[in-house]
Amino acid sequence: MEPRETALEAVRREVQEESGLQCHPLTLLAVEERGPSWIRFVFLARPTGGALKSLEQADAESLQALWWDRETPTLPLRSRDILPLMDLALQYRTSPRHPPVLPVELPCASICQRFLLTFVDANNSLWVLLDTTGVPHLPLAVNCPSASKPGKRLVAALPQLLQRCLAPPGMAVHLQGLLSLQHLGKDPGQSDGICFNVVATVGSSESSQQQDLAPPALQEPALNWWAVEDSALKGEVLRRLHSASFLPIYS
Repeated sequence: MEPRETALEAVRREVQEESGLQCHPLTLLAVEERGPSWIRFVFLARPTGGALKSLEQADAESLQALWWDRETPTLPLRSRDILPLMDLALQYRTSPRHPPVLPVELPCASICQRFLLTFVDANNSLWVLLDTTGVPHLPLAVNCPSASKPGKRLVAALPQLLQRCLAPPGMAVHLQGLLSLQHLGKDPGQSDGICFNVVATVGSSESSQQQDLAPPALQEPALNWWAVEDSALKGEVLRRLHSASFLPIYS
């Protein structure tokens, strides 16, 4: 992304520069990351205009653009890491794993993660972990890369949070995926960070045959489990958890 650019503006610009086509982004498909210094957003989009770039129009952005049927094995690719992403797009077109998700254009001062950490007890009650420091909010983890210290992978923040707050050892934790993304980018260095809203579940270890009746004890006083009582909200979260209806995070 360029300075003062939103994620969707970057998608439209990159597609036009490299293919010659104008496009309309439909949804995020996945996020790939190697720490806060390298993050790739995978979008599904549809063409809305323009013309495919020809060899005569080759420039520093790309040599040319062609439509490919995905079945042709002889296409020369600079890197084959895009093939699983193309398969992901085809799967979404056939059977969407999640509702359309586009970045929410709100400012964020840093690269961070907001965790929706859930627990479902034996009675199908839903609990969510809250940080009660000041106004109650979902727990946050901030990733601060620098030239000398690039930073750990984003997915490392979740086990660090759980190690800090959960009292019982051996609890099973499952990273469900990405619920949404927050980014604006209009004020470089001040509010052009990214907030990843990440969903995870916690429960007994996989070897346990008994489902817990209450969420695990916490060892950090500022953190508390909140029972979700709103039936509509509870039903939607449980439905999404049951169907794993979240964007994958590849690390």
